[in-house]
Amino acid sequence: MSRSLLDDQPERRRAWYTVQVKPHKEMQVYRYLRSTNHDLDVYYPSFTVDPVNPRSSRVRPYFPRYLFVEAILDDIGESVLRWLPGAVGLVCFGGEPAIVPENFIFELKRRVASMDKTGGSQLGGIKPGDRVRVTSGPFADCEGVFHTWLSGEDRVQIFLEWLGRQVNVSASAHAIKRI
Repeated sequence: MSRSLLDDQPERRRAWYTVQVKPHKEMQVYRYLRSTNHDLDVYYPSFTVDPVNPRSSRVRPYFPRYLFVEAILDDIGESVLRWLPGAVGLVCFGGEPAIVPENFIFELKRRVASMDKTGGSQLGGIKPGDRVRVTSGPFADCEGVFHTWLSGEDRVQIFLEWLGRQVNVSASAHAIKRI
């Protein structure tokens, strides 16, 4: 009866983990992880936008301050991901690194690719003066006119007809669609 020592060890599989980074350091940590010789895949969910301010970055993170890494944590060691320059560390629950389901990463990649095709939001090419409908929030199902992007992250200003008056409303860019 011969058993290998490996039979007593749990199967070591690749899994996705989340790395929290310091504010505005996503690209720095992403590049650092891509340049290491560790056996890992790095996913930085981001999309390209046409910013209001021409000096602003055209690349925006889908999840500000977070990246995803696929690796066999036992092989590379947790410290590689916990003590990165620009990083806060691994997202953990109960002291254990949280595993992100693979189907979540797959769906996230699909959504981000879709957003990137439309210019970073569901608005894809919407211009001032275009008719829009609010899809969620307190003004859901109201129709109005798109006015402008606001300086806040993915916020827009629209004009709504409300109680017989035109009202300026600030809303999430993801809560409106062109009619």
